[in-house]
Amino acid sequence: MRRTRARVLIAGGGVAGLEAMLALHTLAGDLVELELLAPDPHFWYRPLAVAEPFGTGRAHRFDLGRIAESVGAAFTLGALTSVDSERHITRTSLGAEAPYDALVIACGAVPRPWLAGALTFRGPADTDAFGRLLAEAEDGGIGSIAFVAPPAGVWPLPLYELALQTSAYLTAHDAAVELTLVTPETEPLALFGNAAGTMVRKLLDDATIELHAGSYAARFDGRMLELVPERRLPVDRVVALPRLEAARILGIPQDDDGFIATDACGRVDGLPDVFAAGDITTFPIKQGGVAAQQADAVAEAIAAWAGASVRPHPFEPVLRGLLLTGGTAFYLRNEPTGGRGDTSVAATDALWSPPAKILGRYLAPALAEYGHGP
Repeated sequence: MRRTRARVLIAGGGVAGLEAMLALHTLAGDLVELELLAPDPHFWYRPLAVAEPFGTGRAHRFDLGRIAESVGAAFTLGALTSVDSERHITRTSLGAEAPYDALVIACGAVPRPWLAGALTFRGPADTDAFGRLLAEAEDGGIGSIAFVAPPAGVWPLPLYELALQTSAYLTAHDAAVELTLVTPETEPLALFGNAAGTMVRKLLDDATIELHAGSYAARFDGRMLELVPERRLPVDRVVALPRLEAARILGIPQDDDGFIATDACGRVDGLPDVFAAGDITTFPIKQGGVAAQQADAVAEAIAAWAGASVRPHPFEPVLRGLLLTGGTAFYLRNEPTGGRGDTSVAATDALWSPPAKILGRYLAPALAEYGHGP
């Protein structure tokens, strides 16, 4: 048990970083001194960005300094650029140094375009561009749109939301446009299991969206979309989800795309007192709810190390997704790690509370308190 307050530096102002900070405040209290480091003064709640072009929702932003202050944490502006694990010192993009007893790397990943000629939908920054595409389709200037996922390493649910909402929007505006969805998944939203796959396949059929599963796009020349395995689809426009890569942090072991390997409690391989959570880890499912669960495992491990009466639990993901369709929304749930039989559920009634797009044990209630709950 530690006799003094442990200084915990949390690098990253996204879901994982905020969940870790809030969890540590609750679990460890005065045993820890918290500092949040982030390159942006705001946290963007992005899942509702897929509804913005249709006028049915919007991405909210929250002041990170205010959230940090509410739990007695310090907030520092800057991005984590290097870690000296022997001296327990970090450096930031603004040239500052910060010591730590425990470090949580929750810097997230950067969305990158990968298919030339496609509109890459990354979130709020691409809402206007997608709105212009809808207007052009509504006016008859576009006859076909393909929605495509990258070959790997992306959360696919927003692609289905964009396609289904586009179908509902164009139907409501009497616009005849052929829609296609291309995904490397063997079944639609395969991560959510059989119940979700069956339900989503029916939604796509009812919306007359042609599905190409087990495929990914290799090239788009403005008229023809080339798929792997070999197939060519004539389309006027392509909307793609981005591929993800992580920024390099000197002193941290990262793979070719910048991701960090951890154990089940979030400890970084080979580095004492350094943890990672969220999209920057090598865990292949990049989703806010998963990031929050990883952050909870990290927070429990650090709280126990700091002397709190907490029994750490390893990260065991439970997938929860709220699928927006332009009509009835569907709640999806699955436990993908196996050993429990078929856990796939798809329902129109809420399967969790609060019924948020991102369910963080500590983050969802905190955001609701600020008046912009999801």
